[in-house]
Amino acid sequence: MSTATESPLARTTEGEVTSQPGIWQRVIDAAGELGAVLPEEGARVLGLGCGTSYYVLDSYARRRQQLGHGVTRAAIATELDDRDPYDAVVLLSRSGTTSDLVRVAREMSQHTRTIAVTGTPGSPLTEAVHDTVALDFADERSVVQTRYATSALTLLRASIGDDVSELPARARAALAEPPAFRPADFDHVVFLGSGWARGLAEEAALKCREAARMWTESYATLEYRHGPIACAGPRSLVWALSPLPQDVRDAVGATGATLRVSRDDPQAELVRVHRLAVDYARHRGLDCDAPAHLSRSVVVD
Repeated sequence: MSTATESPLARTTEGEVTSQPGIWQRVIDAAGELGAVLPEEGARVLGLGCGTSYYVLDSYARRRQQLGHGVTRAAIATELDDRDPYDAVVLLSRSGTTSDLVRVAREMSQHTRTIAVTGTPGSPLTEAVHDTVALDFADERSVVQTRYATSALTLLRASIGDDVSELPARARAALAEPPAFRPADFDHVVFLGSGWARGLAEEAALKCREAARMWTESYATLEYRHGPIACAGPRSLVWALSPLPQDVRDAVGATGATLRVSRDDPQAELVRVHRLAVDYARHRGLDCDAPAHLSRSVVVD
C-alpha cells in the first residue's frame, strides 16, 4: 500500500486533515469574537444545511439541547417542513453558494433572524441573511470537507459552553497514532452513534463514501440490531463513536465483524475516520482530491 510520501494521491485532502489541531485552536482562541452573533442561551434555534453541514448541525442541535440551552432542531434545507416558530436560524455552508440553502435563507430571512456560518465571505448566502460568521481561515481546497466542518462544529460547541479546550490535543494524538485499521482487511464499515454523536456517525460514513467510494452505513446505536446488523460479517468493521451497551457488543461479536468502540471525544474520533478514508482511497488507487461525480458546492439554476 502506498504511503503519504510515496503517492501524490490525496495530498491536498491529507494536508487539510492534518491541519485540524491548529485550525481548531484558532477557532477556540477567537471563539468569543467569532461566536458573538450566534444564538444565546434560551433561544429557540433551527439549523439548516445540506450533506456534511446538516450532519454537523444535527450534532450541534442535540448537544445544545443536552446542555440545556433551549429547543434546537436541525433539518436538511430541501426537506424543511418544520413550521414551528424559532428565534434564530443557523445556516451552515462552506462555500456559501449551495443553491438549496441560499433559497431557503431568503425565505426564512423574511420572518426570522438568520445567521450564516461560512468559509466564504461575500458569497450569495451571506447576502441572504442578517448576520454572518466567517471561518475563511478554515476553508479548504478539497471537495471533501474535513477541517472546515470540524472547525465549524468547534465554534458551535464553544458557543453553548461545551468544553472544547482539549480538542486540539486530542486531534494531535489521533494523528500521531498508527492508522487504526488496514484498509485491505474490510469491505464494509458501519458507524454507530448515540445522542449528539449520531450526526457525526452519519458524517463519518459520508466521508468514507465521498473519499474512497466505500460501502458504509450509519445508524443510531440501538437501531443497529433492528435489522441492519444482518449485513455484518467477517469483512465488516463496526465503529462506534459513543459508548456501546454490552448487548450490542455481543451481537456484533457474533457476526464475526471487527468492533471498535471509541473512548475519545466523538469529534476527535472523526479525525481517525478521516485518516481511514484517505488510506482506503489510496489502497483502491483513488484520488480523494478529485472524487467522482462530486463538486465543492451543488449549484443549480
